[in-house]
Amino acid sequence: MELNDQQQQVVSDLSQPILLNAPAGTGKTRVLACRVAHILETGAAEGSQILCLTFTNKACREMKERIVLRAGEDGRRVLSDAIASQADMHALYGGVVPEIASRKHVEAIAALTDKALADAGVTKRDIDAVAVTYAPGLIGAVLVGLSFAKSVAYALGVPLIPVHHIRGHIAANYLAFPELEPPFLALCMSGGNTLLVDVRDYTDLVLVGATRDDAAGECFDKAARVLGMPYPGGKPMDELAQQSGGGVYDLPRASIEGHPLDMSFSGLKTAVVNLAHNAEQKGEPLDRAALARDFTRAVSDELVPRAMLAARTCGRKTMVAAGGVAANTILRADLMAACAHEGVKLYLPPLRLCGDNGAMIGAQGYYEYLAGARADLSLNAYATRDIDDAVVAYRAQVRDIFA
Repeated sequence: MELNDQQQQVVSDLSQPILLNAPAGTGKTRVLACRVAHILETGAAEGSQILCLTFTNKACREMKERIVLRAGEDGRRVLSDAIASQADMHALYGGVVPEIASRKHVEAIAALTDKALADAGVTKRDIDAVAVTYAPGLIGAVLVGLSFAKSVAYALGVPLIPVHHIRGHIAANYLAFPELEPPFLALCMSGGNTLLVDVRDYTDLVLVGATRDDAAGECFDKAARVLGMPYPGGKPMDELAQQSGGGVYDLPRASIEGHPLDMSFSGLKTAVVNLAHNAEQKGEPLDRAALARDFTRAVSDELVPRAMLAARTCGRKTMVAAGGVAANTILRADLMAACAHEGVKLYLPPLRLCGDNGAMIGAQGYYEYLAGARADLSLNAYATRDIDDAVVAYRAQVRDIFA
């Protein structure tokens, strides 16, 4: 809602004190928030020099949220993003060992938090809310992070904001592209999840398609392992695939009857494993580079056409990619070509934001905070959790479209 002339004068006139007297529901709080934003934007005062008073806790929260919305950073400016990677340790075992992952989280999380605060040039007292991912993920590691976040929020007396991990991956694009706003279609590809999501608004996300079994990233790791490459396998597979034009191995593509937007990768993974094992047992040569290329092409054939179909079905002309698999060179090129062909604006996150990071959870946490999402100390961690509770209903709707 735009400000009228009188309201705009209240916002912009900083030369004198102003008494704003108006009935309830006429927008006084909104005008105050705009005036504070104008003061900050013009440099007339620092935030620490402004005091806003109201009469109830509820009104105080509403005022604060409106001021943050008007004068804040829109959840898109990263002050610091500290990451502690365990990849080298898990590489020794060819994959993630859950118990080791949990222990390393316990060892690193407190010091990593201190580093993030120091890098940002802030203290704990500057924290207005604590955003934390609670699902989906490796349950032990998620529990460590959630328990720590609960403790911090409780000790500081600030809100605890629950963030779905995949929502965070999607929000990584907000950090890279300030102009990006919903609605859009998101293709989410990671080691644990592969989803097609209709992003209607910042906190209104609806699942329209998903893998029925393995995730695309998991398949990359498994294929890399049988080809003798280290964990995590995404980057080595990508580099190996660049050494061949492929076209040597005929690998399966799955189709889910009645669910054109759903995917399946288990058959593809099994086919690659069997090819590698049969060649080893028979002493036959295996063109590793060609197999890597043909495998990646098969994954792309599962993902890209469905993403384009989902965009058409949902009426979206903007698409984003998200998750670790979004770093794959061939997939990125195929998505770019398909979107260019259909006139869809494509956003591909920079490689540093494709993998797991805290900044993406903070970005989505900002919008969840503005939407009123809050959790108490009973919030639990989950290994699996739908991105939206209306999944079954919407899948039925999508199925009816193609019936």
